[in-house]
Amino acid sequence: MGETGKEEYKIQSFDGETQKLLKTALKDPSNVDLEKVANIIVDQSLKDCVFSKEAGRICYTIIQAESKQTGQSVFRRSLLNRLQQEYKDREELRARSLQAWICYVTFICNIFDYLRVNNMPMMALVNPVYDCLFRLAQPDSLRKEEEVDCLVLQLHRIGEQLEKMNSQRMDELFSLLRDGFLLQEGLSSLSQLLLLEIIEFRAAEWKMTDAAQKYYYSEVTD
Repeated sequence: MGETGKEEYKIQSFDGETQKLLKTALKDPSNVDLEKVANIIVDQSLKDCVFSKEAGRICYTIIQAESKQTGQSVFRRSLLNRLQQEYKDREELRARSLQAWICYVTFICNIFDYLRVNNMPMMALVNPVYDCLFRLAQPDSLRKEEEVDCLVLQLHRIGEQLEKMNSQRMDELFSLLRDGFLLQEGLSSLSQLLLLEIIEFRAAEWKMTDAAQKYYYSEVTD
């Protein structure tokens, strides 16, 4: 019951007609234009980072409902096509709007987290997700707290899964993060703290020790 309430709440930002379309897609997907639904969800995710954090669950529900109802994957295909299109244009997106870029990274990581094939993350998303995280680890991004915050949040959420899919790229990513932490000029104290915390989080096998939690969260609140 709580789950439905959450999903209902998350689509309140849409107009009445779009809410109706999304509600139908969640319950009776064969009766709506699923390509249109995929585009609506991606468009909203690029504008609204709160929605982009929750969109994975909505997409997962529609994919499950469509598979059960028709045995097809029109919605999933449309969603992945649109994600690929935005992925190709990611540098332009970042240059145009930092917020839209951060929302996109949040969204693609959320989709990676929720979408499964035979209970495994989708291989097709592994490298695009890594590429986005590598972009966030570049020197110009590390100087922006919003991008560091986004990077660390995504690694908390999907880092362990991602490492299982390709550990070599995770090693390369953390090599960049360590260099950034040690050598980069112009990092804010919050960004330094966030980077140190995620480096230690991975070193502890993606777990937060009690001592680390106490240290980092008292520092952030101070």
